Amino acid sequence: MVLTKAHPSMKSIKELYKIGNGPSSSHTMGPKKAALLLKEKYPTADLYQIILYGSLAFTGKGHLTDKIILEALKPSNVEIIFNKETKELKHPNTMDLIALKNKEELGKFRAYSIGGGSIQIEGEDFQEEKDIYDFTTYTDIKNNCKEKNISLLEYVYTQEDKDLSEYLKTVWQTMKKTLEEGLEQEGLIPGRLKIPKKAKTLYSKELEKETAELKRTRLLTAYAYATSEQNASGGMIVTAPTCGASGVLPAVLYYLYKQENVNEAKILEGLAIAGLIGNLVKTNASISGAECGCQAEIGTACSMAAAAYAYIKGYSIDVIECAAEIAMEHHLGLTCDPIYGYVQIPCIERNAVAAIRAIDSANMASLLYKDSKISFDLVVETMYETGKDLGSHYRETSKGGLAKKYCRNKFYNDNLEEE
Repeated sequence: MVLTKAHPSMKSIKELYKIGNGPSSSHTMGPKKAALLLKEKYPTADLYQIILYGSLAFTGKGHLTDKIILEALKPSNVEIIFNKETKELKHPNTMDLIALKNKEELGKFRAYSIGGGSIQIEGEDFQEEKDIYDFTTYTDIKNNCKEKNISLLEYVYTQEDKDLSEYLKTVWQTMKKTLEEGLEQEGLIPGRLKIPKKAKTLYSKELEKETAELKRTRLLTAYAYATSEQNASGGMIVTAPTCGASGVLPAVLYYLYKQENVNEAKILEGLAIAGLIGNLVKTNASISGAECGCQAEIGTACSMAAAAYAYIKGYSIDVIECAAEIAMEHHLGLTCDPIYGYVQIPCIERNAVAAIRAIDSANMASLLYKDSKISFDLVVETMYETGKDLGSHYRETSKGGLAKKYCRNKFYNDNLEEE
């Protein structure tokens, strides 16, 4: 059986690019939104009870889920329960929100944190923004553009509200500010892993006899680390498409801006193209690591950055598609296995790898697009099916992969040291 998602239309790019605190759009931004909705619905409650299931239960501590819920509901009394036993869930990021007064239930609802800071309420036709796009596949959009002799950018602006340009300016300024602040930071990233922040050293330490290729790698890595380290520290970021993958697109755009002198007007256009690509994945598949593994987060971010780079370089609509497809295809099957539940290892390094891969994907596409057999729509559908086939321990539960191996070896090594 082929798994697909049926959506009549897509929401605005503004719903993809959300500005908020890290470290996880699905584990912090989504739960915060649900908690605030609970408070709005039942303001007279004297106790709020939040029950977290699935990935929220297993990695919520590392992702600061409990902290953000308490902050959203303060100064009210809050009871948070991490339910790790319930297995049969409609969505891996499930939470029950209950309001009580004098020990009597005022009301409750179940929410799903579906990625990118968005939530869905069970049993409700809950939409933060209306669906606005006429087409929901790249093929249909491309055909429409060719038929009407308009560019991909022009298509986006015919579908979006007039204030999109201003919103993208805010997005870019936030991305730039986060990245530049990250380049100045030192010390350790919060958490048990005690990882030193590396962006500043990578950025400032030019290597002896550094080649142009190595310089590009170093700078892209520094830029990606800068945003990702800010995210892992709970700083302000832009979901692109998620918190955990928020370092990829800014790294590529900042590289073009600083190293290739691309003007900010063109950067904003690239943001629009990247947003369209991310929107297509969110609509037809998923951008949630808990639902489809890291391929849904880093894979999508890499596709977005590759498409933006291809557009800014002046490549055709076919090359842009090929760039996004190559970027996603070679992330298929990528697992989400954060050690201790933190968005640190392997997440930060993956952002840098994906930024480098995005540019390479766009350049490869310019050479290979005429003979491409795989459409972007097909690779997105494949990613979704692959994600559903992944075991739950590879979907943001920290129960498999690197997370499992590291913790097992760490326990063994700690015991040896104690002996």
